[in-house]
Amino acid sequence: MHSPELSRDTATAGEAVAHYLHTQAGDFLRSLRLHGESGADTAGASEAARALRASSRRISGTLYTFRPLLDPAWADGLRTELGWLSATLALEHACTSRLSRLLDALSRLSGTAPLPPARTEVSLRYAVASSRGGATDSTTGTLPNAADSAAAGATPGRDAASGEETADAAPLRGGEADRGNEDRPAGPAVNGTGSAARGGALNVGAARAGALLERQLTLARTRAHSAALQALGSSRFHAVADAVALLASELPLAPAAAGPAAETLGLLAEVAERRLLDAVAQLPLGRAAHPYNADALVNGLTTATAGEEQDAPWHEVRRLLRLHRYAQEVLHPDADPVLCHAGRVLDHHRDAAEASEAAAAAARTPRIAPATAYALGVLHADQRHEVEAARFAFQQEWRRATATVTAP
Repeated sequence: MHSPELSRDTATAGEAVAHYLHTQAGDFLRSLRLHGESGADTAGASEAARALRASSRRISGTLYTFRPLLDPAWADGLRTELGWLSATLALEHACTSRLSRLLDALSRLSGTAPLPPARTEVSLRYAVASSRGGATDSTTGTLPNAADSAAAGATPGRDAASGEETADAAPLRGGEADRGNEDRPAGPAVNGTGSAARGGALNVGAARAGALLERQLTLARTRAHSAALQALGSSRFHAVADAVALLASELPLAPAAAGPAAETLGLLAEVAERRLLDAVAQLPLGRAAHPYNADALVNGLTTATAGEEQDAPWHEVRRLLRLHRYAQEVLHPDADPVLCHAGRVLDHHRDAAEASEAAAAAARTPRIAPATAYALGVLHADQRHEVEAARFAFQQEWRRATATVTAP
């Protein structure tokens, strides 16, 4: 691992962590104020909630990585509460995004909406890899630091204000399907990807499948909205806000925080990096290097538990990659995010996996028509293909990044 160098003159590790946490606490409090001022402005409230989640994740991740420099009881308690808040606020947006994703996919699959000019960046990567003869497995090496990420081919593309990947709102699609056709009666299939008979069979159940998904996910979104409002008005949330407000002015440090910033922070960031490297080494990247290997699809057609188990390691890598990136932000405050595009790919993987679970859950609804179940099955398979495409794209990103920093 490259020896980290702070971009500003910081005497101790405690001062560097305190500066970063003070900044994130200020963002949290500003987002909270904007959320309170948004009122009936749904878009404004949604953006404020997104910013609250982003700052909550950064504070929580920093408390986890640099826990030895802080009062452990205080850090663990605040991290738990911030995790609760972030998860509660994310539910409503997750339901909204999932519904939009599934309805767009149904329209595309049934031929009731035109295919976007560039469906997904992942699909383009399939074509590139096929023309180059595929890719090789590369699971070892040292992650690039912020300065190396540009040379490694990582595409920043982050939120201009915070560098956050807009965790739930950064799909890799090049365009969005026409949503105006969702309620139009289904016609014959004209997408050219299957026979007219197959398209007709899908169209029969697509409208009812869309209505079923909309009913289920709208109900879930309404419940999530009510839960978020209840959480924001609870004494538990006010206690979290008070703790973050104190964090903006003071930070309970441990004796280890008096060590040199570059050396002390570098050792702790290296631990986070090693966890990420170990988790990636457990992924089947060699298999994922082959386009359309169908592992994600075949495993996704097994029981719900088996599907969740095979997705879990990828979700864990996504979490560890985020922690690694936050640690690098402490070490290199003014640099571009590390492996930002790889994080976006894993966001896409998570979204597709959860959408496939929603389609499978809808298909298990009692007494639905066979055509509706068929449409939901096709939708489930489509989302599992998106999962597989995201795994392929992540393998490409990881191989390119690690190959750059390990080259002689």
